[in-house]
Amino acid sequence: MSSRRLPEWIREKKLNLSSLHEVKSVMRARSLHTVCEELACPNRTDCFSRGTATFMILGDVCTRACGFCNSATGLPSKPPSPEEPRAVAETAMKMGLRHVVVTSVNRDDLPDGGARHFAETIAALRESMPAAAIEVLTPDFRGDERAIRTVADARPDYFNHNVETVPRLYRHVRPGARFERSTALLSLVKRIDPAITTKSGLMVGFGETRDEVVEAMSRLREAGCQILTIGQYLQPGKDKLEVVEYVHPTVFEEYRVIGEEFGFDAVFSGPFVRSSYMADIVAHTAHRAGQRS
Repeated sequence: MSSRRLPEWIREKKLNLSSLHEVKSVMRARSLHTVCEELACPNRTDCFSRGTATFMILGDVCTRACGFCNSATGLPSKPPSPEEPRAVAETAMKMGLRHVVVTSVNRDDLPDGGARHFAETIAALRESMPAAAIEVLTPDFRGDERAIRTVADARPDYFNHNVETVPRLYRHVRPGARFERSTALLSLVKRIDPAITTKSGLMVGFGETRDEVVEAMSRLREAGCQILTIGQYLQPGKDKLEVVEYVHPTVFEEYRVIGEEFGFDAVFSGPFVRSSYMADIVAHTAHRAGQRS
């Protein structure tokens, strides 16, 4: 882990073991994974105690090796489970979710990157929970327009794809990805179906400058992104990238104000903000903003 001393506004959140155990038991019973566990999210107790979780489909082995991510990397040994979409839908219904978030590891080993599996999961959720909002947080599918269209044509309510960091740091933080590819994905989704709300997220603390963050925000807005989350990068393991800077809360507030001036429907910015954290509340805020505009 980083040898940097944690500032007063960054403290380890206490884990509610009963909430962790309850949700994990439900997931394991259906052989499902949550991104909350896989990425050691600092908010996982908050989400689990609220009865929410972000489902991670397509297995738990990622074909890429981003320096910030805690997922296992390598070549997945198993194809996607045909039972998984139904298992996700049934589990979400059992949990009584009103806003379901579905994400995945990168599956560059699959011809469509797992796009069809996303679409089948959305369809299963629609059938089981027609009143629930569905949010997907997808990989970049290597920029494959057919794959992106496959997911968008399934009509999720929210299409999230994180750029993660500023363009200059991509080779260091997110090798195998491209900032331009990610913004092009968001633009394409809006062209396919303007009714889908687009969303993206940035992490700070990698050594980016304020101007670089603002420029990235501007480019996301130009791409039609409507919801933006900005959070502090926290090193998930000793073999991962170290934190360069713990960004002060006042800077996060400045980014929020700038984002709102750019015209985002909602900007959630703070040290513990994560892309899927309290996604239902973020979506509700954005919806209200959209109604006012």
